[in-house]
Amino acid sequence: MQNFDVVVIGGGPGGYIAAIRAAQLGFSVACIDGNTRNGKYSLGGTCLNVGCIPSKALLQSSENFAELTHSFVDHGISCDNPKIDIKKMLARKDDIITKNASGISFLFKKNKVTELHGWASFKSAESGKYTISIDDNGAKNEVSATHIIVATGSNSRHLPQIATDNVNILDNEGALDLNKVPEHLCVIGAGVIGLEMGSVWARVGSKVTVLEAAPTFMGAADEQAAKELLKNLTKQGISITTGVKIGEIVNKAKKVTIKYELNGESKEVVADKLLVSIGRTPNTNGLNVDAIGLKVDERGFIIVDDDCKTNLPNVWAIGDVVRGPMLAHKASDEGIIVAERIAGQHPHFDFNTVPFVIYTNPEMAWVGKTEHQLKSEGIAYKKGVASFMANGRALGLGHNAGFVKMLACEETDRILGIHMVGPFVSELISEAVVAMEFMASSEDLARIIHAHPSLSEVTHEAALACDKRQLHG
Repeated sequence: MQNFDVVVIGGGPGGYIAAIRAAQLGFSVACIDGNTRNGKYSLGGTCLNVGCIPSKALLQSSENFAELTHSFVDHGISCDNPKIDIKKMLARKDDIITKNASGISFLFKKNKVTELHGWASFKSAESGKYTISIDDNGAKNEVSATHIIVATGSNSRHLPQIATDNVNILDNEGALDLNKVPEHLCVIGAGVIGLEMGSVWARVGSKVTVLEAAPTFMGAADEQAAKELLKNLTKQGISITTGVKIGEIVNKAKKVTIKYELNGESKEVVADKLLVSIGRTPNTNGLNVDAIGLKVDERGFIIVDDDCKTNLPNVWAIGDVVRGPMLAHKASDEGIIVAERIAGQHPHFDFNTVPFVIYTNPEMAWVGKTEHQLKSEGIAYKKGVASFMANGRALGLGHNAGFVKMLACEETDRILGIHMVGPFVSELISEAVVAMEFMASSEDLARIIHAHPSLSEVTHEAALACDKRQLHG
């Protein structure tokens, strides 16, 4: 039986990063992962194989098609009868996944991380060592380690009244592999996955209907930003209804009928495909946590403290399988932090500076507190809002919808939150994260020179607006 200093269970963005960082710090490390794609083991977890990366590939392809069919004519560019090859679009997506997965294997070899394949479960804990069983398609193996990092991620949450077959009833995996454009796609859940995948298929010709149970659209986001995103998605032809109560769903004769209730009135949607996007659940099934007494809560999350320590010595857990937002970059940062804590270092993690991004068009991104949160907490604040409407770079791109909102403490001017809707705000949000990590004030950003012409000038204008001295608005 092989023995390691650190064994990481899960090769997603939390697990593989934790393994690499631990190896860099001088530990002997193994990473166990059982994920397969097209019959072959594929590192990278949900994010790389059926989540973040493939969805962004399809979003870019669909955006290019939308630009060609609707926007390029404004640039003096036109073509007759443009077509989209869905199979080629999917092949490009698959190629990106393969390249990235191979890249992780290369990084493991470079950093001397042992790559093990199969499904891992706890077997025993004796004399300061944990024994892990590995099932590789029936072939059994065992390894032991002093430290265990659980990074097993999450699974799609399914509706109890209908089975997900990924033919007509889809989860994120099925939505990424549709081989033709559905005439009508219904999406249950107006979260990140539902809006992004709905956007993909709407751009290439689907009628898209989104049904959301919550009473408001994007309730966790800033209200003003959420309204701006909703307005723009509606303009693009995506129908979004909130406050619905989903009832019976019938999958029959290549059609899916979704019955629901809205304000006490019975309604229904008949679609070709149904995407169920109602959140994710922690993936702890099969870990055999009882064998070592590892505590999980009633929802299946592994219980950890602020340092990602579990109730057991030298057992850690990170990413989607623990508390906090289910975001790949949150998992990666936790992986780095745990590896460094094992090495005796003292890194920190601030949930208030974790950025959130939705890759629709326009994009939406935010970090820190919303206005609603600040009001609820009784924190006096000031705000500055600047629009992309007159920004030269945005006008040149042909995408000038949206704005940047900055919220700063009324007393100290420290930035408390930044909310963006607009072009490439997934990139712009990093300036906001840096500013908040270094406890910057709105005046600090107002005094920084921003390149002209650039989209970042809108962030600069929002900072100026906090002091009522905006120059272009």
